[in-house]
Amino acid sequence: MERQELSAALSIALLYVVRMLGLFMVLPVLPMLVDEIQLATPFLIGLALGIYGLSQAVLQIPLGLLSDKFGRKPVIAAGLLVFVLGSFIAAFSNDIYGIIAGRFLQGCGAIASTLLALLSDVTRPENRSKAMAIIGMSIGASFGIALVVGPWVNSLFGISGVFIGTGLAGILGLLVLIFVIPTPLVGKFNPDSGLSTTRVSQVLGNAGLIKTTFGIFALHYLLMSSFVAFPAFMAATGEIATGEHSQFYFWILLATFILMGPFMRLSDRPNRIKSLLLTMIGMFVLSSIILIRESNFYAVIAAMILFFMAFNLLEVILPSMVSKLAPAGARGTAMGIYTSAQFAGAFVGGAIGGYIAGEWPITYLMYVNIGLCLVWIVVGLNLPQLVNNRSMMLSFASLSRLSNNQKLEALASVDGVSDVVLFESDELVYLNVNTDKLDADALDNVVASINAKSTLACASS
Repeated sequence: MERQELSAALSIALLYVVRMLGLFMVLPVLPMLVDEIQLATPFLIGLALGIYGLSQAVLQIPLGLLSDKFGRKPVIAAGLLVFVLGSFIAAFSNDIYGIIAGRFLQGCGAIASTLLALLSDVTRPENRSKAMAIIGMSIGASFGIALVVGPWVNSLFGISGVFIGTGLAGILGLLVLIFVIPTPLVGKFNPDSGLSTTRVSQVLGNAGLIKTTFGIFALHYLLMSSFVAFPAFMAATGEIATGEHSQFYFWILLATFILMGPFMRLSDRPNRIKSLLLTMIGMFVLSSIILIRESNFYAVIAAMILFFMAFNLLEVILPSMVSKLAPAGARGTAMGIYTSAQFAGAFVGGAIGGYIAGEWPITYLMYVNIGLCLVWIVVGLNLPQLVNNRSMMLSFASLSRLSNNQKLEALASVDGVSDVVLFESDELVYLNVNTDKLDADALDNVVASINAKSTLACASS
């Protein structure tokens, strides 16, 4: 990866951190303040947590489409400005309704899909996986930072300070966008990063992708609903004071990252991903059972470690599954739908978690979460077995003696090529290939043959 590409990827990763901090920093804080914020109830606190996900889910795809028309940076800048506005509205609100309105506006800065498209614009195809790995690490880091920094900032400056901090982070993101990230030249639509409305039905008809999309919905439902409950379970131990939550989150996350190391190595093997997915869902179930049955300090800490191990591993596994299951040339569309489901899960989790916490004992929420996990296990059992798939893009000269069907048939005949799609207007071909079975020499020969016939056609004309 060249220096300019690395710099652009790191800068875009910083913008991802800004966005995720807006989601994560308030998670460990708001549920503790139900008795301090005016007009607050457990349900309204849960709604304040989840409303961010609702606006994100609704606007993610439309803003991605707008960025194809008006450019990436203008849409990202507008999204960051709305995010900053929402942060300051929440910061200076006098009651829970103002915080809900601010959180809703924060979510209206739905720039995730546009950032992904921008990353594709400023990196070459051969370096895109490395750039995506940087993005993935930044999201994981922002989660850990937010869970520790959020309660710490709240203890010093109150909930207003938490929202002011996210607003200032948004301003920093604007400066990075303007002065650091390069402005990409207007190019052809890249279906591996952008959303194509013509491919939506194909993605929705893919059973494996729908099951994986349900998985990310369930994962973020569990995240948001559990954060409604965690402060109550920590308080029930009698050994964790409210002001000490940040340090306990730090040690829990540190233990999580150490213990999940062996599982991370397994996540690189496609034939192990399905069993690993089911194991992690089982960890969610075990965590919930422990919280229902035990209230002593060590049991609660162990349950939370199990929860965060499962969450962090699945945050890595599920996007990888989408990439492997997406049809050729439809990865951007699949990721757009996937991201919308992710934020929808956060909204539903906050709303349901808050409602149950306000009406019944908090252990009832754990029973509901166990029920969802059992449904998820059934869905996961029916997932197709994954293989070592990756996408490839080929470009051919516009003049050729071969018809489009002949090109497709020639490429599809190569061992290891599982899916071929031709975008005739751009003379681009997208392939899904099984890297374990791909006959690379045969593919090179087919490509050379097609290009040779294109050259002959140009010469004869």
